[in-house]
Amino acid sequence: MTITDDLQKLLDILPQDLRQVLENHPKRDSLVEVVLDLGRRPEARFPNQAEYLSEIPVTQEQIDDCIQRVGTFGGDNRAGIEQTLHRISAIRNRTGKIIGLTCRVGRAIFGTIGMIRDLVETGKSILMLGRPGVGKTTALREIARVLADELNKRVVIIDTSNEIAGDGDVAHPAIGRARRMQVAHPELQHQVMIEAVENHMPEVIVIDEIGTELEALAARTIAERGVQLVGTAHGNQIENLIKNPTLSDLVGGIQAVTLGDDEARRRGSQKTVLERKAPPTFEIAVEMLERQRWVVHESVADTVDNLLRGRQPSPQTRIVDDQGKVSISRQLSVVNGRGGHLAVADESVPPARQPNGWRSSGQMVALPPLPVERERVTGRSEFDRLLDESFNYSESIDFNATRQAGPNGEDLPLHIYPYGVSRHQLEQVINVLTLPVVLTKDIDSADAILALRSHVKNHAKLRQMAKARHVPIHMIKSSTIPQITRGLRRLLNIDDPEIADDRELQLFLHSGSDDEIDALEEARLAVEQIVIPKGQPVELLPRSPQVRKMQHELVEHYRLKSHSFGEEPNRRLRIYPA
Repeated sequence: MTITDDLQKLLDILPQDLRQVLENHPKRDSLVEVVLDLGRRPEARFPNQAEYLSEIPVTQEQIDDCIQRVGTFGGDNRAGIEQTLHRISAIRNRTGKIIGLTCRVGRAIFGTIGMIRDLVETGKSILMLGRPGVGKTTALREIARVLADELNKRVVIIDTSNEIAGDGDVAHPAIGRARRMQVAHPELQHQVMIEAVENHMPEVIVIDEIGTELEALAARTIAERGVQLVGTAHGNQIENLIKNPTLSDLVGGIQAVTLGDDEARRRGSQKTVLERKAPPTFEIAVEMLERQRWVVHESVADTVDNLLRGRQPSPQTRIVDDQGKVSISRQLSVVNGRGGHLAVADESVPPARQPNGWRSSGQMVALPPLPVERERVTGRSEFDRLLDESFNYSESIDFNATRQAGPNGEDLPLHIYPYGVSRHQLEQVINVLTLPVVLTKDIDSADAILALRSHVKNHAKLRQMAKARHVPIHMIKSSTIPQITRGLRRLLNIDDPEIADDRELQLFLHSGSDDEIDALEEARLAVEQIVIPKGQPVELLPRSPQVRKMQHELVEHYRLKSHSFGEEPNRRLRIYPA
């Protein structure tokens, strides 16, 4: 990276004794700002510390002397030094007299956008978020230069406080061939934004500190005219913008929507939900957590939708090491039912998931015949075999490696779109049995639909959508654990085990009490040791209604019939052979 700061020009406006201290200071090159407050000791601030420059308090004469050496203070109480990027901000008393100064060092750092250069070149609008001092304006300045000089775009900078291109009528060379429009009054920034588009034919507009509703509206107007936007906004993360009614339009705006009964049942949500109102003004968002660590949301629309539906997004984390190498990792929201961090070794990001297998060709592919000599594998070993043969999330994941295909040629994990089936029970089965299945709420990215038979019969639109997208519908009779388990096994081409293992028994537990465990173990032993091998019915011990329901579900899992009889509290289960 190349750094240009013209530090001496900022030091020249300070009182002579303070200037000499800073000129000889060992940390001079990392100086962030100098603070002069009336009646207080002058203070120099560095990235990780602050220290006093003198034991003598600052006088009004020293502050007035500094003011004479800088430009005129505007309506935002900021001034600058000609041909530099430094910013001098004033603190005034109630009568308007300046009694404090913050002299901030402005640096042009070339090479700061190596982390997101690939995003800048896409032509999509980019929003930079982060706390003060993290380098948003520096990055904005470098993006403007790269777009203008290296990508040959027509770039116009809306420079409200002369922070991006420096003070004075001649713009700082750090912005390259980009043009700069100054703003007479900060409250008129939105008007200058529109004027830039109408008068100067830009391909890119660069805006610093979008902070009002009018500015957010002007940004949307510009984006809808096909102009690429690069801007910063107040807020550390996208969540801050969603909760900020003034700026929420930057990420699409939020509105309350009342769903129909079918849609609410499909989503498994309340009838009134929050949804994104419109496409986001900015398609990409970058959260600048630290100077060398940025979080990138490649699709703001998807991130906002996930957050509104209570799901965690999966953004990229980009880090630059001391050698300037960019490493990219991604936070996965679902990995075998658990959150996980996925590291990507190279600097390229894998493409979005595309239809594959039979979905890419639009037709089903016949399943390969199973070898005759293969023995029927039951219990836990069946799931271990499946996971070993497909891929195991617990080991390192390589996007570029060729993964084993699912039963119809699609990549695992299998993406399933549930309709009318309890999402909670689906997630329970997937997590307990560690099945390579991911639930999706987007039918376009689904490999199959798992639906209740009664719902599919009365929903012609669902059948039409599935047919148009070549997505098969697998139906189950009821939203119960055994039916869901059987349906998922069928989708994954897994044989039903003849003997239930410990994990499958966990599916039927509610509270996990000793009474529940004993009752399920009693039913399992009765089925496996008497009903199936001997073909005899068995009566179980009396149990409570809730526990009997669990026993019924377990018996159904074995595809056997059961019946409750007797009077409470002696009502009990009788299991019949097939």
